[in-house]
Amino acid sequence: MPYHIAFDVSHKPRGKIDENLTELRDYLNSNDYICYNYLEVPITEESLIPYDILVFVCPDFARISSFEINAIVSWVKNSGGGLLLLSHAGGDRGRGSNLSEISEQFGIAFENDQVLDERINLGVENIPLVSAFNIPHPITADIGTICYRSGSSLSVIGSGAFSIADSNETSEPFSCPLVCVSEQENGRVCCIGSYELFRDKVGGGFQCNDNPQLASNIFKWLISDFRMELRVNMEVPAPIPQPSAIPQESTEAQESSISQVPTERRSIDIDFSMKISKKSELIELLKIFQNQINTVKTTIDRLVEKTIGSDDKIFELDDSDIILSSEASQKNNIDDTSDNELTKVPEKPKKQDIDDIFLEEDPTLTALPPKPEILLKDEDELSPPPKPKTKSKSKNELKDEKEGLKTKLSSVQDLLKFVDKKHSSGKLDDDEYVKRSKKLQKDLKKTKKRMDTIDKLLEK
Repeated sequence: MPYHIAFDVSHKPRGKIDENLTELRDYLNSNDYICYNYLEVPITEESLIPYDILVFVCPDFARISSFEINAIVSWVKNSGGGLLLLSHAGGDRGRGSNLSEISEQFGIAFENDQVLDERINLGVENIPLVSAFNIPHPITADIGTICYRSGSSLSVIGSGAFSIADSNETSEPFSCPLVCVSEQENGRVCCIGSYELFRDKVGGGFQCNDNPQLASNIFKWLISDFRMELRVNMEVPAPIPQPSAIPQESTEAQESSISQVPTERRSIDIDFSMKISKKSELIELLKIFQNQINTVKTTIDRLVEKTIGSDDKIFELDDSDIILSSEASQKNNIDDTSDNELTKVPEKPKKQDIDDIFLEEDPTLTALPPKPEILLKDEDELSPPPKPKTKSKSKNELKDEKEGLKTKLSSVQDLLKFVDKKHSSGKLDDDEYVKRSKKLQKDLKKTKKRMDTIDKLLEK
Protein backbone atom coordinates (compact mmCIF):
# COMPACT_ATOMS: atom_id res chain seq x y z
CA MET A 1 0.00 0.00 0.00
CA PRO A 2 1.58 3.31 -1.03
CA TYR A 3 1.69 6.24 1.36
CA HIS A 4 1.49 9.82 0.13
CA ILE A 5 4.10 12.47 0.97
CA ALA A 6 3.45 16.18 0.39
CA PHE A 7 6.58 18.33 -0.08
CA ASP A 8 5.58 21.96 0.47
CA VAL A 9 6.62 24.25 -2.40
CA SER A 10 4.47 27.30 -1.61
CA HIS A 11 6.84 28.67 1.07
CA LYS A 12 9.98 28.92 -1.08
CA PRO A 13 11.84 25.82 0.18
CA ARG A 14 15.58 25.47 -0.40
CA GLY A 15 15.05 21.75 -1.02
CA LYS A 16 12.82 20.65 -3.93
CA ILE A 17 12.09 17.07 -5.03
CA ASP A 18 12.46 17.92 -8.72
CA GLU A 19 15.70 19.89 -8.35
CA ASN A 20 18.08 19.03 -5.52
CA LEU A 21 16.25 16.21 -3.69
CA THR A 22 15.76 13.90 -6.68
CA GLU A 23 17.76 11.06 -5.10
CA LEU A 24 15.57 11.16 -2.01
CA ARG A 25 12.46 11.37 -4.20
CA ASP A 26 13.46 8.36 -6.33
CA TYR A 27 14.42 6.37 -3.24
CA LEU A 28 11.03 7.01 -1.64
CA ASN A 29 9.10 6.30 -4.84
CA SER A 30 10.74 2.88 -5.06
CA ASN A 31 9.80 2.05 -1.46
CA ASP A 32 5.99 2.27 -1.28
CA TYR A 33 5.72 6.07 -1.16
CA ILE A 34 4.45 8.62 -3.67
CA CYS A 35 5.97 12.11 -3.54
CA TYR A 36 3.98 15.21 -4.48
CA ASN A 37 4.68 18.91 -4.94
CA TYR A 38 2.19 20.40 -2.48
CA LEU A 39 0.93 23.72 -3.91
CA GLU A 40 -1.92 24.67 -1.57
CA VAL A 41 -2.10 28.33 -0.50
CA PRO A 42 -3.05 28.72 2.24
CA ILE A 43 -2.57 25.30 3.83
CA THR A 44 -5.80 24.02 5.35
CA GLU A 45 -6.56 20.95 7.43
CA GLU A 46 -8.99 19.78 4.74
CA SER A 47 -6.35 19.98 1.99
CA LEU A 48 -3.92 17.92 4.10
CA ILE A 49 -6.30 15.04 4.84
CA PRO A 50 -5.37 12.95 1.74
CA TYR A 51 -1.66 13.09 2.62
CA ASP A 52 0.06 10.86 5.16
CA ILE A 53 3.20 12.98 5.59
CA LEU A 54 3.90 16.71 5.16
CA VAL A 55 7.50 17.91 4.67
CA PHE A 56 8.90 21.43 4.97
CA VAL A 57 12.41 21.54 3.48
CA CYS A 58 13.89 24.74 4.88
CA PRO A 59 11.59 27.63 3.85
CA ASP A 60 13.78 30.50 2.64
CA PHE A 61 12.67 34.03 3.57
CA ALA A 62 9.08 32.83 3.82
CA ARG A 63 6.82 32.45 6.82
CA ILE A 64 4.00 30.05 7.54
CA SER A 65 0.96 31.98 8.79
CA SER A 66 -0.69 31.29 12.16
CA PHE A 67 -3.78 30.21 10.23
CA GLU A 68 -1.72 27.54 8.44
CA ILE A 69 0.13 26.51 11.62
CA ASN A 70 -3.17 25.83 13.38
CA ALA A 71 -4.32 23.76 10.41
CA ILE A 72 -1.10 21.71 10.41
CA VAL A 73 -1.24 21.06 14.16
CA SER A 74 -4.87 19.96 13.93
CA TRP A 75 -4.07 17.64 11.00
CA VAL A 76 -1.25 15.98 12.95
CA LYS A 77 -3.31 15.48 16.08
CA ASN A 78 -6.69 14.65 14.54
CA SER A 79 -5.79 12.85 11.31
CA GLY A 80 -2.61 11.14 12.49
CA GLY A 81 -0.43 13.07 10.04
CA GLY A 82 3.35 12.74 10.02
CA LEU A 83 5.24 16.04 9.98
CA LEU A 84 8.92 16.39 8.99
CA LEU A 85 10.57 19.80 9.51
CA LEU A 86 14.06 20.34 8.05
CA SER A 87 16.08 23.50 8.68
CA HIS A 88 19.63 24.78 8.02
CA ALA A 89 22.56 26.41 9.79
CA GLY A 90 21.35 29.63 11.42
CA GLY A 91 17.87 28.29 12.12
CA ASP A 92 14.88 30.56 11.66
CA ARG A 93 16.85 33.77 12.04
CA GLY A 94 19.45 32.75 9.49
CA ARG A 95 16.84 31.76 6.92
CA GLY A 96 14.18 34.37 7.68
CA SER A 97 11.59 31.69 8.41
CA ASN A 98 9.46 30.54 11.34
CA LEU A 99 9.62 26.74 11.47
CA SER A 100 10.01 26.97 15.25
CA GLU A 101 6.50 28.40 15.49
CA ILE A 102 5.30 25.01 14.22
CA SER A 103 7.79 22.80 16.06
CA GLU A 104 7.19 24.56 19.39
CA GLN A 105 3.60 23.30 19.25
CA PHE A 106 5.18 19.86 19.68
CA GLY A 107 7.85 20.77 22.26
CA ILE A 108 10.83 21.35 19.93
CA ALA A 109 12.71 24.50 18.80
CA PHE A 110 15.38 25.21 16.16
CA GLU A 111 18.42 27.14 17.46
CA ASN A 112 20.17 30.08 15.76
CA ASP A 113 23.57 28.38 15.44
CA GLN A 114 25.65 25.98 13.38
CA VAL A 115 27.02 22.62 14.49
CA LEU A 116 30.77 22.37 13.81
CA ASP A 117 33.33 19.69 14.61
CA GLU A 118 37.03 20.17 13.87
CA ARG A 119 37.95 16.59 14.80
CA ILE A 120 35.18 14.22 13.68
CA ASN A 121 34.04 15.33 10.25
CA LEU A 122 33.97 14.52 6.56
CA GLY A 123 36.96 16.70 5.72
CA VAL A 124 35.22 19.97 6.56
CA GLU A 125 34.19 21.10 10.05
CA ASN A 126 30.62 21.96 9.02
CA ILE A 127 29.99 18.31 8.06
CA PRO A 128 30.36 16.52 11.40
CA LEU A 129 30.00 12.73 11.47
CA VAL A 130 27.45 12.01 14.18
CA SER A 131 27.02 8.73 16.03
CA ALA A 132 25.73 9.86 19.44
CA PHE A 133 22.35 8.09 19.46
CA ASN A 134 21.37 8.43 23.09
CA ILE A 135 18.30 6.19 23.25
CA PRO A 136 17.06 3.26 21.13
CA HIS A 137 14.53 4.47 18.55
CA PRO A 138 13.19 3.15 15.21
CA ILE A 139 14.67 6.18 13.40
CA THR A 140 18.25 5.38 14.52
CA ALA A 141 17.93 1.60 14.11
CA ASP A 142 20.78 0.12 12.02
CA ILE A 143 22.42 3.55 11.77
CA GLY A 144 26.16 3.77 12.40
CA THR A 145 26.99 7.33 11.40
CA ILE A 146 25.10 10.20 9.78
CA CYS A 147 26.63 13.24 8.06
CA TYR A 148 25.08 16.34 9.60
CA ARG A 149 25.89 18.80 6.84
CA SER A 150 25.49 22.56 7.48
CA GLY A 151 22.91 22.17 10.23
CA SER A 152 21.69 23.92 13.36
CA SER A 153 21.09 22.38 16.75
CA LEU A 154 17.67 21.97 18.40
CA SER A 155 16.21 22.23 21.89
CA VAL A 156 13.59 20.17 23.67
CA ILE A 157 11.22 22.63 25.35
CA GLY A 158 8.07 20.64 26.07
CA SER A 159 6.70 17.34 27.29
CA GLY A 160 6.30 14.51 24.82
CA ALA A 161 9.38 15.55 22.83
CA PHE A 162 12.89 14.13 23.12
CA SER A 163 16.19 13.96 21.27
CA ILE A 164 17.31 10.73 19.59
CA ALA A 165 20.62 11.99 18.13
CA ASP A 166 23.02 14.50 19.68
CA SER A 167 26.13 16.32 18.52
CA ASN A 168 29.51 14.84 19.43
CA GLU A 169 31.42 15.72 22.58
CA THR A 170 34.00 17.27 20.25
CA SER A 171 31.41 19.43 18.49
CA GLU A 172 30.51 23.04 19.10
CA PRO A 173 27.92 23.17 20.55
CA PHE A 174 28.58 19.79 22.14
CA SER A 175 26.09 17.10 23.21
CA CYS A 176 23.09 19.08 21.94
CA PRO A 177 19.98 17.69 20.16
CA LEU A 178 20.18 17.32 16.37
CA VAL A 179 17.26 15.00 15.65
CA CYS A 180 14.14 15.36 17.81
CA VAL A 181 10.82 13.56 17.73
CA SER A 182 7.42 14.04 19.31
CA GLU A 183 4.21 12.00 19.38
CA GLN A 184 1.06 14.07 19.81
CA GLU A 185 -2.32 12.36 20.06
CA ASN A 186 -2.72 10.49 16.73
CA GLY A 187 0.28 11.93 14.86
CA ARG A 188 4.06 12.07 14.86
CA VAL A 189 6.64 14.82 14.31
CA CYS A 190 10.35 14.72 13.46
CA CYS A 191 12.61 17.80 13.38
CA ILE A 192 16.17 17.96 12.00
CA GLY A 193 18.38 21.05 11.80
CA SER A 194 19.90 20.05 8.43
CA TYR A 195 18.05 19.56 5.16
CA GLU A 196 21.36 19.22 3.32
CA LEU A 197 21.95 15.69 4.59
CA PHE A 198 19.32 14.69 1.98
CA ARG A 199 20.68 16.85 -0.89
CA ASP A 200 21.74 15.42 -4.26
CA LYS A 201 25.33 14.78 -5.30
CA VAL A 202 27.16 16.76 -2.61
CA GLY A 203 29.67 15.75 0.03
CA GLY A 204 27.74 14.81 3.16
CA GLY A 205 24.48 14.60 1.20
CA PHE A 206 21.95 11.85 0.59
CA GLN A 207 24.36 9.15 -0.59
CA CYS A 208 26.78 9.65 2.32
CA ASN A 209 27.18 6.90 4.94
CA ASP A 210 23.83 5.87 6.47
CA ASN A 211 21.82 8.90 5.31
CA PRO A 212 19.62 6.78 2.94
CA GLN A 213 18.83 4.38 5.79
CA LEU A 214 18.07 7.36 8.04
CA ALA A 215 15.58 8.68 5.46
CA SER A 216 13.92 5.28 5.22
CA ASN A 217 13.61 5.02 9.01
CA ILE A 218 12.20 8.53 9.36
CA PHE A 219 9.41 8.12 6.80
CA LYS A 220 8.48 4.67 8.11
CA TRP A 221 8.20 6.01 11.65
CA LEU A 222 6.16 9.04 10.58
CA ILE A 223 3.35 6.70 9.46
CA SER A 224 1.56 6.26 12.78
CA ASP A 225 -0.55 3.21 13.65
CA PHE A 226 -3.62 5.44 13.52
CA ARG A 227 -2.78 6.63 10.01
CA MET A 228 -1.98 3.11 8.87
CA GLU A 229 -5.38 1.94 10.06
CA LEU A 230 -7.11 4.76 8.17
CA ARG A 231 -5.35 3.69 4.97
CA VAL A 232 -6.16 0.00 5.47
CA ASN A 233 -9.83 0.81 6.03
CA MET A 234 -9.80 3.29 3.10
CA GLU A 235 -11.11 6.06 5.34
CA VAL A 236 -9.04 8.79 3.69
CA PRO A 237 -9.01 9.71 -0.01
CA ALA A 238 -5.94 9.54 -2.22
CA PRO A 239 -4.52 12.92 -3.30
CA ILE A 240 -5.79 14.25 -6.64
CA PRO A 241 -2.46 15.65 -7.96
CA GLN A 242 -0.24 13.39 -10.05
CA PRO A 243 3.19 12.90 -8.46
CA SER A 244 5.95 14.87 -10.15
CA ALA A 245 8.42 12.36 -8.81
CA ILE A 246 8.94 9.94 -11.71
CA PRO A 247 12.45 10.05 -13.27
CA GLN A 248 12.19 12.02 -16.50
CA GLU A 249 13.93 11.02 -19.72
CA SER A 250 14.03 14.45 -21.29
CA THR A 251 14.84 18.00 -20.30
CA GLU A 252 11.40 19.09 -21.43
CA ALA A 253 9.79 16.58 -19.09
CA GLN A 254 11.96 17.75 -16.19
CA GLU A 255 10.98 21.36 -16.77
CA SER A 256 7.30 20.48 -16.80
CA SER A 257 7.36 18.03 -13.88
CA ILE A 258 6.17 20.58 -11.34
CA SER A 259 3.19 21.29 -13.58
CA GLN A 260 1.84 17.75 -13.60
CA VAL A 261 -0.83 18.80 -11.13
CA PRO A 262 -4.20 19.15 -12.91
CA THR A 263 -5.27 22.70 -13.65
CA GLU A 264 -8.18 22.62 -11.26
CA ARG A 265 -5.78 21.86 -8.38
CA ARG A 266 -3.34 24.59 -9.30
CA SER A 267 -5.97 27.28 -9.08
CA ILE A 268 -6.49 28.88 -5.69
CA ASP A 269 -9.88 27.96 -4.33
CA ILE A 270 -11.00 29.84 -1.25
CA ASP A 271 -13.17 27.38 0.61
CA PHE A 272 -15.54 29.39 2.76
CA SER A 273 -16.11 26.35 4.93
CA MET A 274 -12.97 27.67 6.68
CA LYS A 275 -15.44 29.77 8.68
CA ILE A 276 -13.66 33.10 8.62
CA SER A 277 -15.57 34.92 11.33
CA LYS A 278 -13.11 37.63 12.34
CA LYS A 279 -11.82 40.60 10.42
CA SER A 280 -8.26 39.78 11.57
CA GLU A 281 -8.51 36.28 10.06
CA LEU A 282 -9.67 37.68 6.73
CA ILE A 283 -6.84 40.23 6.69
CA GLU A 284 -4.29 37.51 7.41
CA LEU A 285 -5.66 35.37 4.60
CA LEU A 286 -5.55 38.27 2.14
CA LYS A 287 -1.96 39.03 3.13
CA ILE A 288 -1.00 35.47 2.23
CA PHE A 289 -2.42 35.91 -1.27
CA GLN A 290 -0.86 39.35 -1.60
CA ASN A 291 2.56 37.95 -0.68
CA GLN A 292 2.25 35.19 -3.30
CA ILE A 293 1.27 37.73 -5.99
CA ASN A 294 4.22 39.97 -5.10
CA THR A 295 6.63 37.04 -5.23
CA VAL A 296 5.39 35.95 -8.66
CA LYS A 297 5.57 39.53 -9.97
CA THR A 298 9.16 40.11 -8.81
CA THR A 299 10.26 36.73 -10.18
CA ILE A 300 8.68 37.52 -13.58
CA ASP A 301 10.40 40.93 -13.59
CA ARG A 302 13.71 39.21 -13.00
CA LEU A 303 13.03 36.71 -15.81
CA VAL A 304 12.17 39.54 -18.20
CA GLU A 305 15.34 41.41 -17.23
CA LYS A 306 17.50 38.31 -17.82
CA THR A 307 15.76 37.52 -21.09
CA ILE A 308 16.37 41.03 -22.45
CA GLY A 309 20.05 40.83 -21.53
CA SER A 310 20.60 37.25 -22.66
CA ASP A 311 21.40 38.09 -26.29
CA ASP A 312 19.02 35.37 -27.52
CA LYS A 313 20.95 32.70 -25.60
CA ILE A 314 19.39 30.19 -23.25
CA PHE A 315 20.14 31.07 -19.65
CA GLU A 316 19.51 29.44 -16.31
CA LEU A 317 17.75 31.25 -13.47
CA ASP A 318 19.79 30.39 -10.40
CA ASP A 319 18.76 30.25 -6.75
CA SER A 320 20.11 33.71 -6.03
CA ASP A 321 17.53 35.28 -8.34
CA ILE A 322 14.70 33.50 -6.59
CA ILE A 323 16.04 34.54 -3.21
CA LEU A 324 16.27 38.14 -4.33
CA SER A 325 12.70 37.96 -5.59
CA SER A 326 11.42 36.53 -2.34
CA GLU A 327 13.28 39.13 -0.31
CA ALA A 328 11.66 41.92 -2.28
CA SER A 329 8.26 40.69 -1.25
CA GLN A 330 9.17 39.65 2.32
CA LYS A 331 10.02 42.87 4.17
CA ASN A 332 7.81 42.25 7.18
CA ASN A 333 10.30 42.24 10.07
CA ILE A 334 12.77 40.00 8.23
CA ASP A 335 16.48 40.83 8.05
CA ASP A 336 17.32 42.24 4.60
CA THR A 337 20.26 39.85 4.27
CA SER A 338 20.78 37.83 1.10
CA ASP A 339 22.05 34.28 1.08
CA ASN A 340 25.41 35.48 -0.18
CA GLU A 341 25.74 37.95 2.67
CA LEU A 342 24.87 35.27 5.19
CA THR A 343 27.47 32.84 4.01
CA LYS A 344 30.37 34.92 2.69
CA VAL A 345 33.55 34.22 4.70
CA PRO A 346 37.26 34.17 3.83
CA GLU A 347 38.36 30.92 2.23
CA LYS A 348 39.99 28.61 4.77
CA PRO A 349 43.38 27.02 4.10
CA LYS A 350 43.09 23.48 2.78
CA LYS A 351 44.03 20.86 5.34
CA GLN A 352 43.62 17.60 3.44
CA ASP A 353 43.28 16.32 -0.08
CA ILE A 354 39.72 15.32 0.80
CA ASP A 355 38.89 19.03 1.19
CA ASP A 356 39.68 19.53 -2.50
CA ILE A 357 37.26 16.77 -3.43
CA PHE A 358 34.32 18.22 -1.56
CA LEU A 359 35.03 21.81 -2.48
CA GLU A 360 35.11 20.81 -6.11
CA GLU A 361 31.84 18.93 -5.76
CA ASP A 362 30.12 21.74 -3.94
CA PRO A 363 31.75 25.17 -3.50
CA THR A 364 29.22 26.03 -0.78
CA LEU A 365 30.91 23.71 1.71
CA THR A 366 32.93 26.60 3.11
CA ALA A 367 30.22 29.14 2.37
CA LEU A 368 28.79 29.03 5.87
CA PRO A 369 30.75 30.81 8.61
CA PRO A 370 32.91 28.94 11.15
CA LYS A 371 31.00 30.66 13.92
CA PRO A 372 27.24 31.27 13.84
CA GLU A 373 27.69 34.87 15.04
CA ILE A 374 28.94 35.82 11.56
CA LEU A 375 25.37 35.31 10.38
CA LEU A 376 24.61 38.62 12.10
CA LYS A 377 25.39 41.87 10.35
CA ASP A 378 26.12 44.52 12.94
CA GLU A 379 26.98 45.01 16.59
CA ASP A 380 23.40 45.65 17.55
CA GLU A 381 22.44 42.16 16.37
CA LEU A 382 25.24 40.37 18.24
CA SER A 383 23.10 40.16 21.35
CA PRO A 384 20.34 37.54 21.39
CA PRO A 385 17.06 38.76 19.91
CA PRO A 386 14.59 40.00 22.52
CA LYS A 387 12.07 37.44 23.62
CA PRO A 388 8.56 38.22 22.44
CA LYS A 389 6.17 39.43 25.05
CA THR A 390 3.81 36.71 26.11
CA LYS A 391 0.60 36.80 28.04
CA SER A 392 0.34 35.19 31.45
CA LYS A 393 0.14 31.42 31.24
CA SER A 394 -2.81 29.48 32.57
CA LYS A 395 -2.33 26.89 35.30
CA ASN A 396 -2.61 24.06 32.80
CA GLU A 397 0.09 25.67 30.64
CA LEU A 398 2.31 26.12 33.69
CA LYS A 399 1.83 22.47 34.63
CA ASP A 400 2.75 21.39 31.10
CA GLU A 401 5.85 23.57 31.24
CA LYS A 402 6.82 22.06 34.57
CA GLU A 403 6.51 18.54 33.15
CA GLY A 404 8.82 19.56 30.31
CA LEU A 405 11.29 21.02 32.80
CA LYS A 406 11.26 17.80 34.80
CA THR A 407 12.29 15.93 31.66
CA LYS A 408 15.03 18.48 31.00
CA LEU A 409 16.19 18.28 34.64
CA SER A 410 16.48 14.52 34.39
CA SER A 411 18.45 14.81 31.13
CA VAL A 412 20.89 17.33 32.62
CA GLN A 413 21.40 15.13 35.70
CA ASP A 414 22.09 12.14 33.45
CA LEU A 415 24.61 14.21 31.47
CA LEU A 416 26.35 15.22 34.70
CA LYS A 417 26.69 11.56 35.67
CA PHE A 418 27.96 10.78 32.19
CA VAL A 419 30.61 13.54 32.36
CA ASP A 420 31.68 12.38 35.86
CA LYS A 421 32.02 8.83 34.59
CA LYS A 422 34.10 9.92 31.60
CA HIS A 423 36.37 11.97 33.86
CA SER A 424 36.79 9.15 36.38
CA SER A 425 37.76 6.74 33.62
CA GLY A 426 40.40 9.16 32.32
CA LYS A 427 38.64 9.74 28.99
CA LEU A 428 38.00 13.41 29.79
CA ASP A 429 40.81 15.74 30.91
CA ASP A 430 40.46 18.08 33.89
CA ASP A 431 40.01 21.30 31.89
CA GLU A 432 37.29 19.85 29.69
CA TYR A 433 35.62 18.26 32.72
CA VAL A 434 35.48 21.60 34.57
CA LYS A 435 34.15 23.38 31.47
CA ARG A 436 31.35 20.90 30.86
CA SER A 437 30.42 20.44 34.51
CA LYS A 438 30.15 24.19 34.98
CA LYS A 439 27.83 24.52 32.00
CA LEU A 440 25.62 21.61 33.12
CA GLN A 441 25.48 22.91 36.70
CA LYS A 442 24.38 26.28 35.34
CA ASP A 443 21.61 24.61 33.30
CA LEU A 444 20.60 22.62 36.36
CA LYS A 445 20.37 25.73 38.54
CA LYS A 446 18.42 27.64 35.89
CA THR A 447 15.95 24.78 35.42
CA LYS A 448 15.36 24.37 39.16
CA LYS A 449 14.87 28.12 39.56
CA ARG A 450 12.21 28.16 36.85
CA MET A 451 10.46 25.16 38.44
CA ASP A 452 10.41 26.99 41.80
CA THR A 453 8.91 30.03 40.07
CA ILE A 454 6.20 27.87 38.50
CA ASP A 455 5.41 26.28 41.89
CA LYS A 456 4.89 29.73 43.39
CA LEU A 457 2.63 30.77 40.51
CA LEU A 458 0.57 27.60 40.91
CA GLU A 459 0.10 28.27 44.64
CA LYS A 460 -1.54 31.63 43.94
